[in-house]
Amino acid sequence: MSSEKFGWTESQRQRLRELNAEPDLQSRMFSSSKERNENFSKLEQDLIHTSHQNLKELRTKRRRPKLCQLEDSLIQTLVQCGFVQVMTPILISKASLEKMSLLEDHELHKQVFWVSERKCLRPMLAPNLYFLLRELMNVWEKPIRIFEVGPCFRKDTKGKYHVNEFTMLNLVELGLPQKKGKKRLQELAAIVMKAAGIENYTLISHQSEVYGETTDIVSETEVASGVVGPHPLDTEWGIIDPWVGIGFGLERLLMVREKYQNIQRAGRALVYLDGERLNIQ
Repeated sequence: MSSEKFGWTESQRQRLRELNAEPDLQSRMFSSSKERNENFSKLEQDLIHTSHQNLKELRTKRRRPKLCQLEDSLIQTLVQCGFVQVMTPILISKASLEKMSLLEDHELHKQVFWVSERKCLRPMLAPNLYFLLRELMNVWEKPIRIFEVGPCFRKDTKGKYHVNEFTMLNLVELGLPQKKGKKRLQELAAIVMKAAGIENYTLISHQSEVYGETTDIVSETEVASGVVGPHPLDTEWGIIDPWVGIGFGLERLLMVREKYQNIQRAGRALVYLDGERLNIQ
């Protein structure tokens, strides 16, 4: 009796990825090509049916896309925790990037979308939040807690975890005791991850291109990066108080939670709608 095993063909495997089949389904093996092809036909139809049902719910149940729901959940949670939501310009100045040490020889500088010689689409939310913190120190008592949710743009290498346009949540708390910074970062990470519906994650030390030593929040992949200040960049913005801040990628959070095969399903797209591929037939 033959012990040969048959896996999916490359075209079948590609089709299963398009339909977001779970990894264990994509790695199945069969005793014959006939058995494989029969199983593929049934599995493909089941996945297509599921996709159609999910798309139908957007109309019949008047459900908003998952990325919008995630954003709402995170906003409501942080507001309830005493954070103030802010909204700042998407176009920022070259001078703001230079204050973040992103000079022309910096690796991240090469990923910036420039719209003019002195203006670009923001690659991060931090410069505007730094600016606001400096102004709010003259208006509010400490601690000052603010956050922003909005689009950022980078010429990232396209892949499973990268898109050129993505949604960031940045939160920052200024004016807390410095010795409590790391503990507070852990507390804030737990609050956001719970609101995102993700239970399993770890905190890992990492070296950032901008901030140096950071604490990454990892759940299958990096979904956020946190920093405890004071930090050398603070002096450029007139910040002298201890602070803690975390930046989350919403598409990555959604990708992990929904077990999407690629980040394109989670973000703004023309091929996908709420995680479902449109050309599924």
